[in-house]
Amino acid sequence: MKKTIRISTMAFAFVAFIGCKQGTETDNSVAQVEVVAEEAPAQASISRVITKEEQATFTPDGVLKSFMEGNERYVNNDLTPRNQSKQVAKSATGQFPEAIILSCVDSRVPVEKVFDRGIGDIFVARVAGNFANEDILGSMEFACKVSGAKVVMVMGHQSCGAVNAAVNGVELGNITPMLENIKPAVDLVEYNGDRSSSNSEFMEMVHESNVNNTIAYIRKNSPILKEMEDNGEIKIVGAIYNLETGRVEWLD
Repeated sequence: MKKTIRISTMAFAFVAFIGCKQGTETDNSVAQVEVVAEEAPAQASISRVITKEEQATFTPDGVLKSFMEGNERYVNNDLTPRNQSKQVAKSATGQFPEAIILSCVDSRVPVEKVFDRGIGDIFVARVAGNFANEDILGSMEFACKVSGAKVVMVMGHQSCGAVNAAVNGVELGNITPMLENIKPAVDLVEYNGDRSSSNSEFMEMVHESNVNNTIAYIRKNSPILKEMEDNGEIKIVGAIYNLETGRVEWLD
């Protein structure tokens, strides 16, 4: 029976030398050598979480720059390796996230991954159509005023089913009153052409309008967040996620 010996490429030269000295005779007692290339050491995974002291050094602009860089890694399939088990344990006693992101519930928008973030890095609020209401505002105020987050982000996405439904006037159970939160954004779009969901140009304008209208709602209905923004403590920003590329487009 032949034996298989797994050795590194560095050891192969020595094995080959011995084989030359012993000749080329082969029989059942001769070992078969299987060369296995040494793999490069895996990149070390991150196990730390954001501390209160570290969060205190963050600025809104710095957080946004970091998000842009994280999205670039996401687009390039170069996400940061993380030891999630250790992050779970280390974050159990407290959290000091960088931002709160309001996103749609769409399963194709993995918010943490989109910005290459791990456990304890961001608050995420999700509702179909990424609109804000009293509950969302309370969550944002907790994230920023109480927990120290530096950015409030409203992130919509293309081909949003909730936005499409608002344009089409869908009526179904609790979806009907939910869409009332989105319809004002549709009415705000100035467009003289086809105002149906089949018109991609119009829908792109509606998606941006919905994000901007949500931001306006936040500033109008949360004096706490508005004051923090005016004082430079936070920034309230909008973005659109591209389902086809994974890239985030930042709105003015």
